[in-house]
Amino acid sequence: MSDFGLKVRMAIVGTILFAFYIAAATVIATVFALPILPVLVVGIVALPVIQYKLGKWLALRGAEDMPEEGQYAEVHRMTESLSRDMGVEKPRLMVMQMGVPNAFAVGRKGAGVVVVSTELMQLLRRDELEGVIAHEIAHIKNRDVITMVIGQSIAMIVGMAVYYVIALTGERNIGSILLGYAASIVAQTIVTIFVLAISRYREYVADADAREAIGSGDPLARALEKISGVSEGRESTLDDNMSALCIFNAERGLLASLFATHPPTEKRIERLRY
Repeated sequence: MSDFGLKVRMAIVGTILFAFYIAAATVIATVFALPILPVLVVGIVALPVIQYKLGKWLALRGAEDMPEEGQYAEVHRMTESLSRDMGVEKPRLMVMQMGVPNAFAVGRKGAGVVVVSTELMQLLRRDELEGVIAHEIAHIKNRDVITMVIGQSIAMIVGMAVYYVIALTGERNIGSILLGYAASIVAQTIVTIFVLAISRYREYVADADAREAIGSGDPLARALEKISGVSEGRESTLDDNMSALCIFNAERGLLASLFATHPPTEKRIERLRY
């Protein structure tokens, strides 16, 4: 299933993020007395590629290729069948110790990678793992992973631009540095809100795609119930920035829920079983 709503959201958010980048690059070029046009041109051409490559590299640190024989042979066959049915090339499969049962996808169609935790492999039954892998393949197919990775990088660049304007122009004292740091956090938060506009929605779409691919939403719903239950009270070893890419991210507290990267697990399960 190709979700028109997700495509529209990605187009709108992408346009807004591009505008933020143009503004930030212009500010940085002005502060450092650099020619604006070359900075913009080089940035527009090189930045997305660098961000994509760097984001993918950072995400895969600590992961190892999943062997195609032995206990993982069935996982490879399952993934190949799902990929064929969903119209994408079979992604590279990797395993990683994450501290909690989880999985995430990075990359694009034709060069996607699905990483599952060893804890997840030990926890789920075959059909439940199939639902999780179908969910991750859906993210690759929908290209929403690229938007998330680049969006997070643009948020950081905008924060840097705001910091330079406040801290490095005018009086350079401890007060302006602290103010610049605080303003930088606020600016990053504002840009992140736009990224979150698609983050939660893309999870619903990937859940729906997985349900369609395997013919039922119940296996993925059971997987989410197990993951949620086992993850309670356990710490993930993944970087916070990676949590947005995972199939499960348990945000707690009012503020965390407000900036949640994922919909409530209960609502996802309810939709899968509807």
